Amino acid sequence: MTDSLPFTSPSFTSSGSRSPLVLPPADAALSPRTGWTRAHWEAVADQLLDALVPYATPGRALYRLPGRTSRSGELSDGLEGYARSFLLAAFRIAGARGRVDEALIERYAAGLAAGTDPGSGEAWPRLADRSQPMVEAASIAIGLHETRPWIWDRLDTRVQERVAEWLGGFVGRRTHDNNWRLFQVVSEQFLASVGAPHSRSDIENGLDRIEDWYVGDGWYTDGDGRKFDYYVGWAMHLYPLLWSRMAAGTADGNGGRTEVYRERLARFLTTYPHFFGADGAPVHQGRSLTYRFAAATPVWMGALADCTPLAPGLTRRLASGAVRHFVERGAPDERGLLTLGWYDAFLPVTQLYSGPASPYWASKAFVGLLLPADHAVWTEPELPLPVEESDQYTALPAPGWLLHGTRRDGIVRLVNHGSDRQDPGSWGRETGDDEPHYAAFGYSTATAPDSAEEAWADRVGNHLALLAADGTPSKRRRIHFERCEGRTASSWYEAELPGEEGTFRIDTTSVLHGAWEIRVHRVAAPAGCPVREGGHTVAGPDAPVADAGPGWALARTAAGLTSAVVGLHGWDTGPEGTVVGRVGANAYGTHSATPVLRLASHPGGTHVLVTLIALVGDASGAPDPREMRDAVRVQVDADDVVLTFEDGETVHVGPL
Repeated sequence: MTDSLPFTSPSFTSSGSRSPLVLPPADAALSPRTGWTRAHWEAVADQLLDALVPYATPGRALYRLPGRTSRSGELSDGLEGYARSFLLAAFRIAGARGRVDEALIERYAAGLAAGTDPGSGEAWPRLADRSQPMVEAASIAIGLHETRPWIWDRLDTRVQERVAEWLGGFVGRRTHDNNWRLFQVVSEQFLASVGAPHSRSDIENGLDRIEDWYVGDGWYTDGDGRKFDYYVGWAMHLYPLLWSRMAAGTADGNGGRTEVYRERLARFLTTYPHFFGADGAPVHQGRSLTYRFAAATPVWMGALADCTPLAPGLTRRLASGAVRHFVERGAPDERGLLTLGWYDAFLPVTQLYSGPASPYWASKAFVGLLLPADHAVWTEPELPLPVEESDQYTALPAPGWLLHGTRRDGIVRLVNHGSDRQDPGSWGRETGDDEPHYAAFGYSTATAPDSAEEAWADRVGNHLALLAADGTPSKRRRIHFERCEGRTASSWYEAELPGEEGTFRIDTTSVLHGAWEIRVHRVAAPAGCPVREGGHTVAGPDAPVADAGPGWALARTAAGLTSAVVGLHGWDTGPEGTVVGRVGANAYGTHSATPVLRLASHPGGTHVLVTLIALVGDASGAPDPREMRDAVRVQVDADDVVLTFEDGETVHVGPL
């Protein structure tokens, strides 16, 4: 692997067409990793905003983008287009201290007037309990606060009153009990800042509620349960500190909360750079992934709130690398639009609440433009990401995750023993489903789970399943986290098997070794029940090469990305491993493939299975699966599993 990314590489989308964006020349001296400067960020912001103009209604209050309508309907989707792009416009306007094309300011000021005028024909839907416009109101409130001298203060008094009255629909309303509480907080705090009616108790209750979700080390869960994903950074850390910026100028102040939020974000950011691969990609995990480079938001917020532990050059390198990663792979598309997908349009990576303009929450990544041009984050040379410097192992006990990154290929992998997005309930029978972006054992910066409906029903990638007589796999629902430290993490879950009474406990411990994850499973199942385990799913424009043999299987893309599974203990040696291929099921490419092992007949009781899971980005660095098996010696007795690697490292894995 080279010491820096080739910033002069051509910008191709994942489907082979060039990016529509026109960017300034790369600056190799200031940004040896990405070539990007503040000018690149401004150029991307300007072109994203310009591309939206043809889709605006005459009064500029709604942006009707092409794509699937959300469950909230076309009117709400049009408001979403205005609000989320207004957030981007606000960061651009405020960051330039108003020195932008006046048409940009006028466009969004006009939208405020028309959107709050019942007679305009473009009036925004009113705020109602748990309604989607609550989300968009928060973006409008933030945008108005940050652009106050250039937009709010210049609005006609009647328009100001109508805007305040519309935002005031939040007062006393019920929100969803998760990050939505913060939409109410920032919207009503803006009202307070302009002397409009608001509820102080709504604000305080919302801020108090997120305290219930703080689990330590800078981590929040997004509502009750173990719901860990990028919402921690682009919502749970972002809004409290944006609220602090609003509250700082009011008589009520912030009640000492700001220092708490700053300290938590600082702790969160100490390990956050470990989620990004050398190519700029964030680990592909969690919901709302169509927000894409919004994953870079908390690093900018740390600098803006003056609480970041990251060097300025690392902040810019991470954020620029993330945006550049998507710009070069199809986002925005040939029309200049951010589509519902990951690179190209891909609906299975979205949720039912996602409308055509939902991806414009990516605007949050541009909060860094609020930092002045002479700030160190813009003027100091880029620094490498952790994975660019050395192999990395990062234990995150709060969410129950292990991260391991390898410098040779720049890939970061996430091992999941703690995030399941299940609602709290009894320890008995579970009722929730297992979601592809939460329930898997592993994720990475180079792969995604097959998430099309039919594919996930089969639950192959990074999943251990008991198989019913008709082949239906068991689900990994509630994950009962046990421990996470060093290079080891453990959890258990109860598998339900169609046609069988009760549940069957599956205990798993993951041990990291370079690019490998060794999974030690203690699997309870009825005698004769088949058991199946899959590795990482690789994908690309062409069908990956598949290969398999006794107790092993691998899939390799044309680019050399290789996923392999190797049975080290407890798997049948006679039947061969297999590779499951699919078309149109994966966000990373049209053709996907997952290597799989299958135990034909569980002996009954509790059976130990030990599996080597490998994901390697450099084909020349991927050893033969038979060599992998020889590289790890496994000893098993009733209570202990001992792993001995060829470099002499020994790991004891006891029962949970």
